[in-house]
Amino acid sequence: MKRRLLALPLAAVLLVAAAPALTACSFQSVVKDVSGGNVDVGGTSIPTDFPKDVPLASGDVVFAAGLGSGDDKVWNVTVKVPDGEAYSSIEKQLTDAGFSGDFGARGANGGGTGTFSNGSYGVLVVVTDAGSNGWVANYSVSKGKAPSPTPTAGS
Repeated sequence: MKRRLLALPLAAVLLVAAAPALTACSFQSVVKDVSGGNVDVGGTSIPTDFPKDVPLASGDVVFAAGLGSGDDKVWNVTVKVPDGEAYSSIEKQLTDAGFSGDFGARGANGGGTGTFSNGSYGVLVVVTDAGSNGWVANYSVSKGKAPSPTPTAGS
């Protein structure tokens, strides 16, 4: 379980932060070296093994990848969305598909962050303004329950 909790944030950082700076081919080889293999950088195509149970917002896929295998498999998909209000639609899509919201927060200027789970998959969704790239929704998906956010001091 701890391994899965560590894999989700690691995958999100690797897949989101480094992707724009590297080409898909070289990025895939870097991640393979770091992870020991089992990486599928789909680029702008959703990985073929992305869970069908997880609905995605409509829009152009900006980046997509899968990392790991078996129970340690994680996927990361970033989709272009019209604006920050897309978070409400995404939240409804997930709950309509049988996911429960474990944690959620809305941004003052739109967007939001939430974790959802359905027992089979955990989903971390972040809808944010990506500057000149417009608004995007980033989905990090793992098998099992979504990790709970770590409480901060004073909460």
